[in-house]
Amino acid sequence: MTLLDVKSDFPLLNQQINDHSLVYLDSAATAQKPQVVIDAVSDYYKYDNANVHRGVHTLGQRATDAYEGARETVTQFIHAKDSKEIIFTRGTTSSINIVARSYGDAFITAGDEIVLTEMEHHSNLIPWQQVAKRTGATLKFIPLEVDGTITMTSVKETITEKTKLVAITHVSNVLGTINPIKDITSYAHDLGAVVLVDGAQAVPHMAVDVEELDCDFYAFSGHKLGAPTGIGVLYGKAALLNQMAPVEFGGEMIDFVSLTSATFKELPWKFEGGTPIIAGAVGLAKAIDYLQTIGFDKIAAHEKALTNYAMSKLKQLDGVDIYGPEERCGLITFNLTDVHPHDTATVLDSFGVAVRAGHHCCQPLMKWLNVTATARASFYVYNTFEDVDLFIDGLKQAKEFFGDVF
Repeated sequence: MTLLDVKSDFPLLNQQINDHSLVYLDSAATAQKPQVVIDAVSDYYKYDNANVHRGVHTLGQRATDAYEGARETVTQFIHAKDSKEIIFTRGTTSSINIVARSYGDAFITAGDEIVLTEMEHHSNLIPWQQVAKRTGATLKFIPLEVDGTITMTSVKETITEKTKLVAITHVSNVLGTINPIKDITSYAHDLGAVVLVDGAQAVPHMAVDVEELDCDFYAFSGHKLGAPTGIGVLYGKAALLNQMAPVEFGGEMIDFVSLTSATFKELPWKFEGGTPIIAGAVGLAKAIDYLQTIGFDKIAAHEKALTNYAMSKLKQLDGVDIYGPEERCGLITFNLTDVHPHDTATVLDSFGVAVRAGHHCCQPLMKWLNVTATARASFYVYNTFEDVDLFIDGLKQAKEFFGDVF
């Protein structure tokens, strides 16, 4: 399989938008689903739909096997040591909130420091703001360089012996910046801090090895790599997860219950209260299988080629402001000078080109960039050089339109 022939695997992309072929450049928000994932979810509901870990009947056993098989797939996918370190959640946001509520509230106290960056998605900022409010801890931010990167010099100037936790994105959803997670983790550990990584924008695009990174927690969402919405993963080192209390209580996660007390299951099930996201896990496993069949080396190379091609085309246009470093993951955030990004995105949509416009759930970063909002084109395995050409043609049309207006 080559990267240039996979678009046909994604049925949604074969449609017209405003009488133009769809060019989908919003995969950083959510990726489209290959037919094999759609079929896997459909087949689960057609043939295997039952609750897990409960019934001894055949359907219950098949559903349980599929669900726990998905956990094994994820374990191998991110190179975790043990499947007990893989907790299924509703997504990256849910995963981070579990750590904030369980680890944060129990182990962070007044006088401790929580270190983040100004490029964090709200999902990796607001939970820590709330922990700081509840505990009296202090928030600190690793400063950004002018190109939107961070240096180890700045890391070492920010993380101190008072730092209890570092929460940082692997890849910025706005700038495309790829942060040096392994080096940051090593330094943080030397000072006794634990490290949580927001991997939402990394896992779809590059091979991730949590053992090599040595991070303590790693969170990501299935829908950004072609799985269904509503399924996510929290990886945590078993030694830490075993010290943490559940944050949701009810069925599925209990061991023994009396009228006045309860005990809870071991990892990972103590964090998975209620009927789990079974079909989502099935879809996630199939999405991982699909991407691994292609190969992440090929995916990364293709996205790099698309991004470089698009950057070269954008730089040939006057009146386009581009944000972020030269070396980046597969997205480009930009603005047409003096044009609101919502207007830019609306004109592009009229030509069938879908891009994101807004603050991208990164309002502090927008302030750092000195803008209220930006437009963003993000690329994935199914995009082509023709998609980039149509995107650039649409931008030229937008520039002409707003040039006439202004």
